[in-house]
Amino acid sequence: MPGPGQAHAVLALNCGSSSLKFAVYPVGATGAQALVEGEAEAIGTPHARFSVRLQGSDPVADPSPIADHRQAAERVFALLEANTAFTPTAIGHRIVHGGPSVRRHCLIDPPVLEALDAAGVFAPLHTPAALEVVRLAQARFAGLRHVACLDTAFHRGLPEVARRLPMPAALEAEGVQRYGFHGLSCESVLRQLGPTPPDRVVIAHLGSGSSVTAVKAGQSVDTSMGLTPSGGVMMATRSGDLDPGLLVYLIREHGLDAAGLERMIDREAGMLGVSGRSGDVRQLRAAQGDPDAQLALRMFAYSVRKQIAAMAGALEGLDLLVFTGGIGEKDAQTRLEICEALSWLGIEAPGAGRAPGRPDQPEVRVLPAREEEQIALLTAAIAHPDA
Repeated sequence: MPGPGQAHAVLALNCGSSSLKFAVYPVGATGAQALVEGEAEAIGTPHARFSVRLQGSDPVADPSPIADHRQAAERVFALLEANTAFTPTAIGHRIVHGGPSVRRHCLIDPPVLEALDAAGVFAPLHTPAALEVVRLAQARFAGLRHVACLDTAFHRGLPEVARRLPMPAALEAEGVQRYGFHGLSCESVLRQLGPTPPDRVVIAHLGSGSSVTAVKAGQSVDTSMGLTPSGGVMMATRSGDLDPGLLVYLIREHGLDAAGLERMIDREAGMLGVSGRSGDVRQLRAAQGDPDAQLALRMFAYSVRKQIAAMAGALEGLDLLVFTGGIGEKDAQTRLEICEALSWLGIEAPGAGRAPGRPDQPEVRVLPAREEEQIALLTAAIAHPDA
């Protein structure tokens, strides 16, 4: 084990619904830079692939099948064990939903693991796979400290007016409230903004899952996702917010049960549902002659811009709009469409800068979602507090 003041090698595991990102960081007092990183993506599909990038080199991809998250995790662990330079001293796990009981980043012990298991009902698309990876890692790296890094932790201080859902009060005792997600991404954005971020910030995390968050003086005050990661803006395969009456209609007229509703809302809706082709923005952009694909893209941008305007309303103004996430960082056309439609807020396209004589004009920036790095920093601080 490293001594006081020395770097600790931390393995960050970021488990998604169909992916597993990983990175090993030597975490010291000044930050982190990955020794090795990679991703198992499109798990369980014919398009699955495993890619690895060593520090200072280009990524190497292997398109061989990856049946499930267990197989993906085993490939990560085998890679680490083949090179002692990558041996971790602690492991951090992204947990999408901690439920009402686990609201802060923390060490994973049996009571915490039990509470996370119970919270799986709120995020069935993510939590079971993530906890399977946790248990595999605990068995493979026995004796190491494992840390739960929660996407919901950043939003735990939401004011009551935003946190409370307009439902009977008895449901709140069951944990029915707005939790908010993509908190690790939001934390990484604020870290990149430095110790004195602008007072009123809106963070648009746009990816396969997307959300928009209002940040006041460094604190989350509202966010588009609610009880689960299914709500908010339209996403790749998730519907986002719907008229609740539609769910009643689907139950009554189409005979859908809970599993059927969940499948439709989380896996068959969003841009995939509208286009009938794909939930991947890159594939939809390539389908220039397909009107349904182009409609899906327009609906996505429209959904996001409405939420950005709503969050500016929650903040009573806007100083900075940040785009992050895979789409937010890489799809300039989506950013442009959103910004052009928000010109009435004074928003210009990223990189345009403030207009002369407009010091109050909102700034627009594009920042990477450094979730794995954030996991590593949190894990080092919790697992090795005296380092």
